[in-house]
Amino acid sequence: MHSGLVLTQDMLIVLGLTGFIIAMLMFERIRADAASLLALVILGFTGIVSETELFKGFAGNAVISVMASMILSAALDRTGALNRLAGWLLRRANGQEQRLVLITSAAAGGMSGFMQNPAVTSLFLPVAARLSSRTGLGLGQLLLPIAACIILGAQLTMIGNSPLMLLNDLLRSANQNLPSGVAMLEDLPMFRPLPIGAVLLGLGLLYFRFRKHLGFLPETGSNVNPNTPEHYFAKAYGIEGDVHELVVTPDSPLAGMTIGDAEAEIGAPLYLALHSGTESRMAPPADERLAAGSVLGVMGTPEMVSAYASNKRLKFSQRLRVLGDLFNPAHSGISEAVIPSNSPFIGKAQAELRLRKRYGISLLAINRDKKILRRNIRNLPIRAGDILVFHSNWNDLAQGNANKEFVVITDYPKQEQRPHKLRVALGIFAGSMLLALSTLVPLPIALMAGAILMVVTGVLDMEEAYASISWKTVFTMACLIPLGIAMDSTGAANWLAQHTIERLGSGVPDWLFQTALAVFTTCLALVIGNVGATVVMVPMAINIALAADGNPMAYAFLAALCASNNFISHSNPVVSMIAGPAGYTTRDLWRNGLPITLLFLAVSVIGVNILF
Repeated sequence: MHSGLVLTQDMLIVLGLTGFIIAMLMFERIRADAASLLALVILGFTGIVSETELFKGFAGNAVISVMASMILSAALDRTGALNRLAGWLLRRANGQEQRLVLITSAAAGGMSGFMQNPAVTSLFLPVAARLSSRTGLGLGQLLLPIAACIILGAQLTMIGNSPLMLLNDLLRSANQNLPSGVAMLEDLPMFRPLPIGAVLLGLGLLYFRFRKHLGFLPETGSNVNPNTPEHYFAKAYGIEGDVHELVVTPDSPLAGMTIGDAEAEIGAPLYLALHSGTESRMAPPADERLAAGSVLGVMGTPEMVSAYASNKRLKFSQRLRVLGDLFNPAHSGISEAVIPSNSPFIGKAQAELRLRKRYGISLLAINRDKKILRRNIRNLPIRAGDILVFHSNWNDLAQGNANKEFVVITDYPKQEQRPHKLRVALGIFAGSMLLALSTLVPLPIALMAGAILMVVTGVLDMEEAYASISWKTVFTMACLIPLGIAMDSTGAANWLAQHTIERLGSGVPDWLFQTALAVFTTCLALVIGNVGATVVMVPMAINIALAADGNPMAYAFLAALCASNNFISHSNPVVSMIAGPAGYTTRDLWRNGLPITLLFLAVSVIGVNILF
């Protein structure tokens, strides 16, 4: 069989842009959202996608649904629902390790069917840390089962993850280019994936229930037992001692020196606060100069700080006479935060970020691939998955956490919590889900109705709602949708599909085509992430189905499912967010993620054939 299709200039441009996007997402030379926006502009300049279609992605159902689900997730977090969830999980577990892992993973998997995966992961990171601290169970034993079940549970509904949210938009786009005589592809209802998702989640829970028999050793990951914050940070990072006050005397060599220069000297304690004149502040900026009479709040053992004070002619006080309010545990303390894959911190050093001046946060250490970095970290570029150890005021920490620049995994007092709104938030969330299920209104309207009610009822304010949205995710999705349209409208997807059919040969059974599609989509998702894989593979899947006389809906649905089949690569934000805190190595992820990946492939292919 020969396709008869000839590559046109438009097809070459679209295939070239697809290759460019894949390369950028692989090597991260240009951010995903910037690369996607560049592809959008090129499609506009070349006229391949009309101006009426070019920016439809920004108003697409998928993008609106993602934004609304992020706001709903933030509202539930703001009411302290997760604090209550942690207590409930502990009570139900009755101190049994296996039951705790099972119940927590099941709860995370169930929630991920109705909330975006990264949002659920952000919510469960501090829950897992809290459970670990109360039970002595290492984070390494908790986070991988939780993360895997979040990914698996996202297949329960059409709103659990970005690929399934994008699918209906891509199906509607494909309808414009279907050959005559082919039935139109209809939108999938909210719970169409439920049978496959339920089987996947159930098998995932069974897998981790018997993980010790499958090579998941007890020592996998980190097994630090943070019984108390002080003990944990001393053991894990070597950050020991208490906070002391040092007064700069007129004859001290520190007088006139900047904070940055002073703390860079060998033997210097951790500089955490400064009182100068009438002002006291946490995390003084590195360029601020010390003057005679300035009071420093520093951390270290009494012996070390006393020796430092004697050497630098500073007045040493073990009692906090001036800075006591700043260091009240209810107001400030040490915390850990993981850097997600879409953080603006990535690639920038502390000196460039100016954490102290802009955020009021002191960076004490970096945990990178189980290596603790404490010296000369000021100019060290930050990477995705790094765990940063902060000392800060809790309000400043909460603000940074709300901006999604990092995810705090330490339990700390959140003064902006609104527990009195818990029932209101749960009621609105449940109502929004029921409205979506009823099909009385389209899904994005049902979700956005819930989001705006969260604001109107005071669960969130408008600024918090804006801050809860990951604009990088929104722009990446909205800008890639026209590329999917172009893949279909120019015939590029059809050309790829025809050549795929030719390579596999005629007379190949339908299930073999589907298996090849599922494997290729999974491999692509490992490299470029789920959104990119969905946009590239769904149009191609539809055309493969048409060329192979298969069911286009089944092939498209299979591609969208397998775009989420990533338990191994950091291109999945869930994996990226848990790998650092749990201390997983690449070997840990492959050894435990590969069996689930193969299980996912088998269930998806079999399930799609049963459903369709």
